Amino acid sequence: MALPFSNTVPRTIERLRNAFVETARGAREVAGLPLRPDLPDDDIPRLKGRIDACLEGKGGETARRGRAAELGQAYLSLSPAGRKKFLLTLAHGYGLPREAAAAAVERWRAGKEPPRALVRALEPPAVRLLREFVGVPQGVKFVVDLRAELLTLGKSDAAARALSEDLRPLLSAWFDVGFLDLVRIDWKASAALLEKLVDYEAVHAIRSWRDLKNRLDSDRRCFAFFHPRMPDEPLIFVEVALVDGMAGNVQRLLDARAETHDPKDANTAIFYSISNCQQGLAGISFGNFLIKRVAEQLARDLPNIKDFATLSPIPGLRQHVDGRLKNEGDDALTQGEIASLVPVTNQAAGAAAVRQLLDRPTWWEVPAINKALRPILSRLAARYLTTTDEKGRALDRVAHFHLGNGAVVERLNWLADTSANGLKQSYAMMVNYRYKLGDVDANHEAYATGKIVASREVRALAKG
Repeated sequence: MALPFSNTVPRTIERLRNAFVETARGAREVAGLPLRPDLPDDDIPRLKGRIDACLEGKGGETARRGRAAELGQAYLSLSPAGRKKFLLTLAHGYGLPREAAAAAVERWRAGKEPPRALVRALEPPAVRLLREFVGVPQGVKFVVDLRAELLTLGKSDAAARALSEDLRPLLSAWFDVGFLDLVRIDWKASAALLEKLVDYEAVHAIRSWRDLKNRLDSDRRCFAFFHPRMPDEPLIFVEVALVDGMAGNVQRLLDARAETHDPKDANTAIFYSISNCQQGLAGISFGNFLIKRVAEQLARDLPNIKDFATLSPIPGLRQHVDGRLKNEGDDALTQGEIASLVPVTNQAAGAAAVRQLLDRPTWWEVPAINKALRPILSRLAARYLTTTDEKGRALDRVAHFHLGNGAVVERLNWLADTSANGLKQSYAMMVNYRYKLGDVDANHEAYATGKIVASREVRALAKG
């Protein structure tokens, strides 16, 4: 059953455009002819004139906001090609090249101004321009979305990449966790907000109304962070299942046909999906605060909940296993593992046999193959999750996130996600990261020094 939801992006753009139209009406000066949608080259001087007018900051606050809103309205009226030219003009013409930065430092050294004057002088004009949008209705969302487009452009353009990085400190200040509101989302939420949950879900796709309702039922919880200047837009949300014991299979956990249980009978909260909603906030982390805040909220609301854990994907595991089998060959396996493969394949041995079995469609449904591969993949997964790179960070990005938040690698789960995505990421394996609230700070400090905290079970698996 398909969800009858439309894309939220066009409505978001229309809301931004309407807000800017209203604010721009307060400007005291006429902007002149509108920019053409594709922003041809002979429109660039007029665009720069508008940017320069915003940077000059003449007049009072109303006039400055009006000029910023008019510029934002002009940007939103452009075609994708026009927006690209707009952003490249902004990045290349209003950044802060090294030479300009060095000159600003020399001027400051030659004068007697205080250090804060140097800080202002080293702020790129483009960042100073976009700072004006904080006072414009929908302006914060505009800057967030603009940075998302800069991040995309930055993959092929150094100036765009530099501007996206220059914006990060500004957005980090705007989105400090102290400014964010933690909100529980349930089935009574607005249709527009429920639609956004569907659109933004990044871990386990929501496939039907029944699926969505199940995730918001009485034995489930969904919490999101919101910013006061973006009250209709979740920044990040987490989905939680209230269960008895540690969950180890995501298909069973998400089964919409399963019976709903009384949350007062649960003893464990399972965080099974965390989704960032705003691409423009990439690199600005508040997911760790979200998990801790939700755990504290659940502990207050449901004293029967004693354990807090995730049921998490291992997105880098399959690539890691495939790489070891290819590059190390039989050295990736123990002698016992090589011997255990003999009864299930007579065409290959060692690493080649593992490769052959894993390439077989629905290999996990064949009991003998399942039995032979389980100890091998479990050991490789445990080793992967308990090994650090040269910087002392976990090899897996999800592991890095949870370990950095103070979690423990608690348990590996065999065939926990046999969906196409689960097989593609990790040969269907998942992991529980456990949050012991009293140990979170100590675990965080241990990970900061390059030590991964794992349960005895996982440590034993890693040793084989």
